[in-house]
Amino acid sequence: MKQFLTIFSFEFKNYLKNKVFVGVTLFLVLAIAVTMFFPSIIGLFDAGEDEPSSDIDIGEQNPDEDMPVILINSGSSEYAELIRTSFAAAFAGYSVVNTDEDIDSVKGKISSGEVECAFVMDSLTSYTYYVNNISIYDSNTLVADEILQNLYVMTAMMESGLSAEQAGDIMSVQIESKTEKLGVDQMQNYFYTYIMIFALYMVILLYGQMVATNVASEKSSRAMEVLVTSAKPNSMMFGKVMASCLAGLLQLVAIFGTSVICFNLNKSYWGDNMIINSIFNMPPVLLAYMLLFFLLGFLLYAFMYGAVGSMASKLEDINTSSMPITLIFIAGFVVVMIGFASGSVDSILMKVCSFIPFTSPMAMFTRIAMSTVPWYEILISIALLAAGVVGVGVVSAKIYRVGVLLYGTPPKLGAIIKAVWKS
Repeated sequence: MKQFLTIFSFEFKNYLKNKVFVGVTLFLVLAIAVTMFFPSIIGLFDAGEDEPSSDIDIGEQNPDEDMPVILINSGSSEYAELIRTSFAAAFAGYSVVNTDEDIDSVKGKISSGEVECAFVMDSLTSYTYYVNNISIYDSNTLVADEILQNLYVMTAMMESGLSAEQAGDIMSVQIESKTEKLGVDQMQNYFYTYIMIFALYMVILLYGQMVATNVASEKSSRAMEVLVTSAKPNSMMFGKVMASCLAGLLQLVAIFGTSVICFNLNKSYWGDNMIINSIFNMPPVLLAYMLLFFLLGFLLYAFMYGAVGSMASKLEDINTSSMPITLIFIAGFVVVMIGFASGSVDSILMKVCSFIPFTSPMAMFTRIAMSTVPWYEILISIALLAAGVVGVGVVSAKIYRVGVLLYGTPPKLGAIIKAVWKS
């Protein structure tokens, strides 16, 4: 135990003295602080400035000249004003203006950027949409189709003898609905689930490679030969892995702790942001699950990377030797992301991945956050993952003990299994 604590303390202090580790941590903390304070900083500058004026003049119908403009050319339609007011209600962020200009003038204003787009009506059931550059998110025609369909029904009612008020009442009837949530709200949990998966992905790949590189560098410099004479290989490996785990956890606490503090200081500026509020209002139970799966998943892969590092004689061999572990992790990550993005978090594949230790840290947490999982499935998954960590740790320690004194060409898998079995 004394050897383990000595190695753990030494490795952890090396992380704290590492300029890259400290620099990356400080940079991320500063970047998050600036981001969270950004709305209040902008507010200070805006408070001392007058509202800018606009030189664009498109007529008396424009209530706010700072808004992008949509032109409506209804021709000689008797419902021109009704069309304009309906479009104005639907396109709340725009100034909707009637115009009788010819098509070339309308196109010229769109090309120059004076107006955003234009709808030229042939009738209530036919129009041409003019726009300069169509965004992949442009849904203006879908909105226009719905508006004109409702207007067509309304005018048909009016022509059948109903008044405009009666037709409007029929068209604007409000449907009352209530939603009773029996499980979880996927949209509410989407953002912090997404962040946890990517955080686990980055930390495992980053710190796993660091563990393997540290072991391989000691071995290539022959320092390992001196170390094994004064410390047991098991103590060395577990000390390195636990120090790496604590350093990674400390970095995450610094980053997310800064985020929480800065959010609370600027809560009034972020109050209307659904994404930010969702992230910082994570339920305590879900946060506990996140930390548990995060730590167990990190330890599982860190042990594997440590064993791989002990088998490499040169730093150049690390990437090749660790490739199978990286591919296993990436495969699990891809499966989880596909299920996560599609919303099918309870598919057969996701359920299977929830009980495989190599994928359960991401898969089971995703299911807990995005679905309703029976308590016994959660306990089984945690138990299997914990057993996997212990099992992988024991096997990795044996591989480490065999590999630290092997030099030259990296041994084949069969030779490794034979040596571990004998040990």
